[in-house]
Amino acid sequence: MRRETISTATSNLQALPRSCSPIPRTRRGRMKLLGAVLLAAGLLGTAAGGEQLPWPDEPSRTCFFQMLSSTDREFCRGDLDVIYPELGEVGCMYIPKCHQYRRRISREWGSPRVRYPQADKSKKYVLVLVDPDAPSRANPRNRFWRHWLVTDIPGADLRRGDIKGHVLTDYVRPTPPPRSGYHRYQLRLYQQPADAAIALSPEERVSLGAWAMESFVEQFRLGSPVASTQFLTKYYED
Repeated sequence: MRRETISTATSNLQALPRSCSPIPRTRRGRMKLLGAVLLAAGLLGTAAGGEQLPWPDEPSRTCFFQMLSSTDREFCRGDLDVIYPELGEVGCMYIPKCHQYRRRISREWGSPRVRYPQADKSKKYVLVLVDPDAPSRANPRNRFWRHWLVTDIPGADLRRGDIKGHVLTDYVRPTPPPRSGYHRYQLRLYQQPADAAIALSPEERVSLGAWAMESFVEQFRLGSPVASTQFLTKYYED
């Protein structure tokens, strides 16, 4: 049975086959796994001459899941889980290039499972997914690019990660342009005011880009998000 090695510096330490070592589905589980991998690789790297772990862009036969910078991590609040096939929970993470994950999140996979365990069963919620870095983080002239907008999500369904509601914008896969660097894909969850009839204007329905998200939030009195998270990815061939 083929096994995957962690790196050339740690070739004497072998990882379990992917079929035997599923990626944890929760952020807490991912953090524990990340800590264990970093500790093991750090100890072995020191013995092998101090070779460092690869960054998310570097090819590796084993995936290394890197947390966001402290600045970008500040956006992640409230334990909102975002779960993609095989990857598991991706909140506050870079999407790694290994196993073609960046290509698959851009070309293959549909909408993620979004779960908020603290949702009030008697309330409804609004879920927004946007890219604030369109066409690039250095020049975000088309901020915010709307990738998903769902209203009237029952709290009971949200607790289970079952997004059922009124879809105002169908899910659009993350598709960063070539050579535009990393893009943030931000999910915001709002508690919906009672009896609110939320809708997009005809002008908003025409285009996904340069969406005035703040005005939308203000118009329907959504207030501050009850939870938010983000993940970063870039064009899969860069």
